[in-house]
Amino acid sequence: HFYKRMRPLLLLLFLWFVSCQESKPVRYILYDVNPGEGFNLRRDVYMRMAVFVKKLNTAYPDTYWVLVLPPWGHLYHWQSRHLGHQARIPWAHFFRLQSLGMFVPVIEFQDWVKDVGGVVGAVYYLQGYKEGWKDGKFEEKYDLRECLEEPRYRMNSEGMYEGQFFHYEGVVAEKFACLSVMGHTSVVAPWVRDMQEQSVMLDRAENLLHDWFGDEEYWGARRSMRFSNILVDRANRFRVEVLGSEDIKDNTLVEDDWREHKAERKERGGPFGCVHLRRGDFARSRKDQVPSIKWAGEQLRRRLKEKKLDVLFVSSDATKEEFRELSANTKDVKVVRFEPTKEELELFKDGGVAIIDQSICSHARYFIGSKESTFTFRIQEEREIMGFELRDTFDMLCGEGKDACEGGTQWKIEWGDKDKKWEAPSKNKEGKSEL
Repeated sequence: HFYKRMRPLLLLLFLWFVSCQESKPVRYILYDVNPGEGFNLRRDVYMRMAVFVKKLNTAYPDTYWVLVLPPWGHLYHWQSRHLGHQARIPWAHFFRLQSLGMFVPVIEFQDWVKDVGGVVGAVYYLQGYKEGWKDGKFEEKYDLRECLEEPRYRMNSEGMYEGQFFHYEGVVAEKFACLSVMGHTSVVAPWVRDMQEQSVMLDRAENLLHDWFGDEEYWGARRSMRFSNILVDRANRFRVEVLGSEDIKDNTLVEDDWREHKAERKERGGPFGCVHLRRGDFARSRKDQVPSIKWAGEQLRRRLKEKKLDVLFVSSDATKEEFRELSANTKDVKVVRFEPTKEELELFKDGGVAIIDQSICSHARYFIGSKESTFTFRIQEEREIMGFELRDTFDMLCGEGKDACEGGTQWKIEWGDKDKKWEAPSKNKEGKSEL
């Protein structure tokens, strides 16, 4: 009798439990960037899109919004031609996906193809306004417009749109249009929400600005971008074997979970300095602010002497001849660089070698960079996350013949409120995050 009386209540409890576990509809946000942009600007655009999708999940929680990670393709600065065409490289090659997912739901492009069959509901090619800023006034807006340049997408005989799509064959879009936009990422959020397509791609996403550059959401996305373990391990081995540097001694330990890490600002780092020295096209186009190799060496010698350091790690696109010249002009300083073996280069690829350089530089007692370089900026961010003194992070090499110059803009880390909870959204309609 007791069971009969309780059966309706048990049934209600069961139905409530099932409804609580009901999955949300999943929608995917894809994006791409101007093909000419480099590795570190692309990382910046990722942060804009990560914050955008995170805010979609917060503002429209009835849907589970997922950011599709655009595979890495061959970039201008990836100069190792013997590696062939470096394309279709997944994000997991360079970054820890689990760490990214603690900030926003993410999925590799190749996994998205498997899940949905490689069909994008709509591609919107972002562009500016033909008329520019009306009366020089900036205003948040967007409009479907005629394409200002020849689009990268073509309709095939079946009425579907074909494009490069990261060199994956068989990927198509059902719709295509050009979208003139002016404003921050959030300006298109309501528009995206009201679309019917499951997968929407925003090409040329660099046309959307950060909602708020340097706020806690920006830094949350940035802190989640932990390098893959294999690259960090190789950087750490180089530090130990060549630079006498390791995390416990250098006071550069970080929590494995970025959400648990918070560092006080203090003097820290290994017994070496690091310079990011841009050459090549960067030096040719900025002759007024980029020093010659000889003048760079003289500056570095003085700076390291002031810091009581006699070992310099060089991260640079300099040729071997330029590196030898730098060593000759940096007197009383041991100058070193990371040079991968042939097997390591094939494994890590050019992007991985660049990350190893950045990881090593981020652990140096003192860092000096190249002005207006996003590579330098990414190293400064890593050092902000670790808690270095500002004076040891934001110096810049001065132009030819100059002894003093303006340092880099000090974009200080914003940790957020002490009780800030970084919870990823749940896939289910009720319940807490699974992370």
